[in-house]
Parts: sequence; structure tokens; C-alpha cells
Amino acid sequence: MKDILDNQNKTVCITGAGGGIGRSIAIEMNKAGYNVACADINLDGLNETLKLLNKKAIALKTDVTNLEAIRKMIHEVIKTFNSLDVMVNNAGVTRAAKIEDLNEKDWNWIFDVNAKGTFFCLQEAAKQMIKQKTGGRIINMSSNGAKGFVDVSNAIYAASKGAVLSMTKTAAQQLGKYGITVNSICPGVTLTDILQKIIATRAKEQNKTREEVLKHYLRDVPTGQANHPREIALMVKFLSSEGGRNISGQSYNIDGGVVPS
Repeated sequence: MKDILDNQNKTVCITGAGGGIGRSIAIEMNKAGYNVACADINLDGLNETLKLLNKKAIALKTDVTNLEAIRKMIHEVIKTFNSLDVMVNNAGVTRAAKIEDLNEKDWNWIFDVNAKGTFFCLQEAAKQMIKQKTGGRIINMSSNGAKGFVDVSNAIYAASKGAVLSMTKTAAQQLGKYGITVNSICPGVTLTDILQKIIATRAKEQNKTREEVLKHYLRDVPTGQANHPREIALMVKFLSSEGGRNISGQSYNIDGGVVPS
């Protein structure tokens, strides 16, 4: 089997690349020399991301809840770049809500994107990587909310990200024989547009300023700091690099130490 590291023209596909963490991942991987396929349902956001990248990048409007759209995404990646070496399943949704305020619509929406979308993107990427016989890296975006972070946006979100952790472990066990590694990243409080919306909701509910809400989120974080999206992107780059060659089935917290395992 040819090692992925021998490939001088590596390609990464990133879902949820229209902003936030996904955009930062696209930028860092593009800087590192990867061909970058940016996928998102938000075409305007994708176009903004593309402006920040060099010519080795494409934008693919993709709804990760639609299996045919996922298949088309992978097809376009191969059509353009001839291979898929790294798949980053980053697309995710949530909203700030208490348990008593959540409903079936929330469950379907959050699980469709975060769990179903991640699994079927993982599956289609794995099929392509197996076909190529060159190995590959699959990186799933979970959350420290899946591990008990007390200020998680809502319980359904936490459950959906727990599903991501579970599928990561099983996929790592089943795909290892093909030279494919599967890992997950669990960010904590990260300064994205989604977080700003959550903070705004909490501030209104609690009659506090946004600064006070953010300070509350960081009160138990040992480092006292929130993440910047680039820090998540750098972990993706490491897991895709030579240093990540034999790392699989793991979940990495990037949260300043608030969740210990």
C-alpha cells in the first residue's frame, strides 16, 4: 500500500468551510500545500472563504443531510483533484436552549447535520480512500460538550457530538486495515459566529452583557482563555501530517483543560 505521505499532491475536503472553524481549517491546509475542497450549504460564506485561498481550491455547495449531495461532493473532489487524502467532517449546527425548551424539530435538525451528516461524509470518503489504496485521514469535529462541559449549548447538541465520538472509535477500528486513520477533535469555547449567537441568546435570557456571559463560560477553564478557530485548524493539520500517521481512534480536547479527559 502506498503511504499517503508519499503523495505530493494531497487533497483535503472540509465540510462547514463557509466560516468559523471550517474556514480556518481551509486556510491552514491551503497554506500547507493541500488542494482544498470547501463544502458548505452557505454559498456566500464559501465564496468568502475561497477569496482567502490560492488557486488550489474549489467551493462546493453541499447539504450534508442529503446523501446524493454528499456523493456529488466527493465526485467533484475526485473530478477536480484526482484524489481524496484527508476528509474533515466539520459541518455542525446548534442553538442555545434549555432542556425544557427543546423540541422534535431541534432533534431532527441537529442530528441530521451533526450525526447523520458526519457519518455519511465519513462513509463516502472512506469508500474513495479504500478505492485509491493509498490510505487516508478522516477527522471528525465533536465537542467537549459530548464529554460533559456544563455550559454546552443544549442537550441534543451534546448527544449528537457524543454520536460523533462513538462513530469515530468504531470507524478507526474498521478502517485501519486500509491505512485510514479516524480521529475526532473536541473544541471548547471557541470564538466563532455560532458562539456569538449563543452568547447573545444567553445574555438576553440572563439580563447580562455579552462580556459577562463569556466570562462565565471561561470561569472554570484552567487557562482562562477561549480558543481561536486557527488553534483547531492547527490540530487538523497535525493529524493530517507525518506526526499523525499512527494516531487513530482518539479524541482531542482543545478547551484549556476544562474537561480533563
